Amino acid sequence: MANTASYPIITPKAGDLLVGTQTYTVADKVVDNPTRNFTVASVASLANSINLGYTVYTALLTQAGTAVPVATVLQNTTGGTIAWTRTGAGTYTATANSNIFTANKIVVFINNGSNPQVTISPSWASPTTSTITIGTSSDSVLTTASLEIRIYS
Repeated sequence: MANTASYPIITPKAGDLLVGTQTYTVADKVVDNPTRNFTVASVASLANSINLGYTVYTALLTQAGTAVPVATVLQNTTGGTIAWTRTGAGTYTATANSNIFTANKIVVFINNGSNPQVTISPSWASPTTSTITIGTSSDSVLTTASLEIRIYS
């Protein structure tokens, strides 16, 4: 039997193969060995297709002066497009192009990011099914702030 701990650790490529076991239902007729090769890309694609019970908008937000926040979108599985506006000092609104924010089914995680001189306790609210408002202590405190909006089904 091989000692797998002795194999080198590498960063896999999409076409690299993983060994696995294909499962069958009772109705399937297994005619051969269920051991199969799977590509790293196919496993990653399957993992991304699994329904976690929510859709997500994840972005890094930066806001300076009186400018609107700039969002670097990392992932958006909501099906909507989200635009940011500054609605007042330290208040920013995410507006979706459709009613994706289901009442009582939203969780928002946010921090101030990489701004070491500012500690904030941001707040959020979802006054409508197409908007979420983020509140901070003042302008210019969000520097690559991590933001995740989860919408549960």
